[in-house]
Amino acid sequence: MSSFNRSVSFKQRAANVGSPRFSRKTWGSRMFRALITIGSLVSFFLAIGCGYVYVLPNLTLAFHNNESRFSNTNSSTSVCDVFDGYWVLDDSYPLYNASECPFVEQGFNCLANGRMDDDYLKWRWRPRNCDIPRFNVQRALEALRNKRVVFVGDSMSRTQWESLICLLMTGVEDKGSVYEVNGNMITKQIRFLGVRFSSFNFTIEFYRSVFLVQHNWAPKNVPKRVRSMLRLDKLDDISKEWIDSDVLIFNSGQWWVPGKLFGTGCYFQVGESLKLGMSIATAFRTALETWASWVDNTLNPEKTRIFFRTFEPSHWRNLTLRQCNVTKLPLSEIEGKDYSPFSDTVFEVVNNMIVPVTVVHITPMSASRSDAHVGTWSDRPSLSDCSHWCLPGVPDIWNEIVLSYLLGNFGASSG
Repeated sequence: MSSFNRSVSFKQRAANVGSPRFSRKTWGSRMFRALITIGSLVSFFLAIGCGYVYVLPNLTLAFHNNESRFSNTNSSTSVCDVFDGYWVLDDSYPLYNASECPFVEQGFNCLANGRMDDDYLKWRWRPRNCDIPRFNVQRALEALRNKRVVFVGDSMSRTQWESLICLLMTGVEDKGSVYEVNGNMITKQIRFLGVRFSSFNFTIEFYRSVFLVQHNWAPKNVPKRVRSMLRLDKLDDISKEWIDSDVLIFNSGQWWVPGKLFGTGCYFQVGESLKLGMSIATAFRTALETWASWVDNTLNPEKTRIFFRTFEPSHWRNLTLRQCNVTKLPLSEIEGKDYSPFSDTVFEVVNNMIVPVTVVHITPMSASRSDAHVGTWSDRPSLSDCSHWCLPGVPDIWNEIVLSYLLGNFGASSG
């Protein structure tokens, strides 16, 4: 439209303003437009308000979550992979004196057995994107009050069991109030050991079950080389003792090797079938699936917090000849010891479980600690040992991580 036509149109509208008909229509139109304007303003401010309530807190949350991903505070395992880190020197370690703890068996007290250097005691594990809270013994003791903690596994599990007892005893004034329930000495021959903290009314127990499944003598009419059988589809017959616990910590792997199986005449059985040709890897997975089924169908996750600790790397120079070099410092090159197919299998099986299980993945973090093995500083110095660990030492860190989970510093992780 030209500027002229626009001006004419405007003049015509202006000339009609005084007419009653136009006034009524204009008044109604203006009211209508005013209502629309008011409604639009109300909608606008409502939208702004809702945006503030919903969007801003979520943006703030996102900001803090993003910030915490790079901070040195613990949030959850989705942000903090506590097992991805490195060892740092820390003069506040060790956290106890093994000679003052009556529950460290002689073979693991390396300083008392003649080791002169103590650098191996000074290393603390530091995750890359967070930190493990400093060990607070009083808080840990209170968290375990009236509880039952159960370790199930091999001698590595027993070492961790001893470590936890010694860590906790540092906070108990009356050391005599902590005792083994049957008066037993701590030895590898006993299948059950239980230490009671009477002042706090809790026990820490160990059940020796190196395979987790039943280990029976071979039946008749089997090949002569078969002396015993692992019943891969049946959990250890002492498993009923593990049920009524508040914390349950499993491990297995060190005995799943040819020398301790086929070398001793031990083979596998599933149902009524003898599996002479089954590989160790397949047998381990089958046994672990049996364990997983038992956990899913037997344990109450509302009562029992379940952990499975992964494979512990050893540092033998020649296992056949039992040659072992214990270094003074952690290794700078881990030479693939941060990986284990046993650990992978644990993750794969746990990922398919119904009941949540926290995998304590210590394989990578222990891979460099060739300095912390028993070596020749045991109760049998003629035999080198690059499998087991000195106490105090690496198992203390495993327990610090477990306690951090129990105290709520990390979230539960299934798989």
